[in-house]
Amino acid sequence: MSQNTNLTTSTNLQKAICWIGEIMQENPDKKRQNVLADAQVRFDLNPAECEFLNSNFAKVAAGKSC
Repeated sequence: MSQNTNLTTSTNLQKAICWIGEIMQENPDKKRQNVLADAQVRFDLNPAECEFLNSNFAKVAAGKSC
């Protein structure tokens, strides 16, 4: 079995995406940037993962199923 070297989404990032989606659905009045900042700390994301969330969250969340 070969390892997929193109895999760019870590488990923590996947969990963060699901969590952000849940929080935003339950609390639509919350500011997206605040929720993203909380997720970055909660899931111990690295700077590249944080930038990915900031740049692509809406696009990724729409295609993800938790």
